[in-house]
Amino acid sequence: MTTSILVLGAGMVGTCTALHLQQRGYDVTLLDRRAPGQETSMGNAGLIQREAVEPYAFPREPGFLLNVALGRGAQVHWHALGLWQMGRALLRYLHHSHPVRHAQATQAYSRLIAHATAEHDPLIAAAGAQDLISREGFRFVFHTAQAFDAAARRAEDLLLRFGVRSQAENTAQLALAEPALQKPLAGALHWLDPWAVSDPGALVQRYADLFVARGGRLLVGDAASLQAQGVGWSVHTSEGPLHAQQAVLALGPWSDGLIRKLGYHYPLFIKRGYHQHYAPPVPVRQPMLDAECGYVLAPMQSGLRLTTGAEFAPINAPPTPVQVAKAEALAREWIDLGPPLPEPPWLGARPCTADMLPVMGPAPRHPGLWFNFGHAHQGFTMGPVAGRLLAEMVSGEPPCVDPMPYSPRRFG
Repeated sequence: MTTSILVLGAGMVGTCTALHLQQRGYDVTLLDRRAPGQETSMGNAGLIQREAVEPYAFPREPGFLLNVALGRGAQVHWHALGLWQMGRALLRYLHHSHPVRHAQATQAYSRLIAHATAEHDPLIAAAGAQDLISREGFRFVFHTAQAFDAAARRAEDLLLRFGVRSQAENTAQLALAEPALQKPLAGALHWLDPWAVSDPGALVQRYADLFVARGGRLLVGDAASLQAQGVGWSVHTSEGPLHAQQAVLALGPWSDGLIRKLGYHYPLFIKRGYHQHYAPPVPVRQPMLDAECGYVLAPMQSGLRLTTGAEFAPINAPPTPVQVAKAEALAREWIDLGPPLPEPPWLGARPCTADMLPVMGPAPRHPGLWFNFGHAHQGFTMGPVAGRLLAEMVSGEPPCVDPMPYSPRRFG
């Protein structure tokens, strides 16, 4: 018998979850307050990061922490109120970032990343989204030989441990590959396996269109209205109350607010990020991460996108786009960005967990409720494999990846 199921959240993770449940015969309704892919999923650097096998750890270098505390650099910005509200979760994040515990997290994290491009590929084909995809990788660029040499050694290690491919490029090779560069850099690591997306929000929308074309329902509604009702769950939508036998909570950075209403207090926190678009006179060919300063330049359909590092702040705190100004000044030292487009900087939030692993599986105390959130920097990358794994758990199939490390029960 077909089982009805609600998926709350139409970002990359929620949309892919809906698609995979639909493929398994479920009657799926995908619900969001906005059109698909219009929140966190649209504002990122548009990278499907097959190379990102290690989660972002809490920086432990004293010099880096001093610079953050004094407001130097563009990699991290913090709000005093944000640190106060997220203090406990951040202390646990620091604890789990110890090299031994980080290595353990990497083993579980890398198993999901290993499926990134392979799981996106059939969805891209079915959704007719090939025009949005470049499969030529992206670059980490370096200003100093010391940082370049250290990164090259790390890349060799990742190749041996995880099969992640890269190619080191010296100053001349990088200049030839990227004519937009205005001054010599020490070199680059060209990661060969990732894919770049020229409009991340549009890719999510194409996936959602595929879901609808296959018979799924896409509704506007209020996820905060979710409540248990009889043997199942109900939520308010633009078409009135909707009831289903099961529900999946895939609300990204808004998940914490809803699970707290249900009595779950997990060590979750927010990393906010900004982007701004520019019109450079010489196009950038491939996305580039300034590895020593922590921002990305990514060519998009709407212009050259500069994305910032992490801002630790409450999700609803007023925008403080100081990182945009800092990153822009740093980027203009080696590339002509051209004028910024006449739009305010975009602001979004990344949903993070203290142990750096997503939360995927059945809610411990609520039958028929499932969690799929907390993918931090890589929800866009992991969306298809996260959707597949959750759908396999719901349907009782053998999972493509051992789900135990991501279980909600690890937090009690």
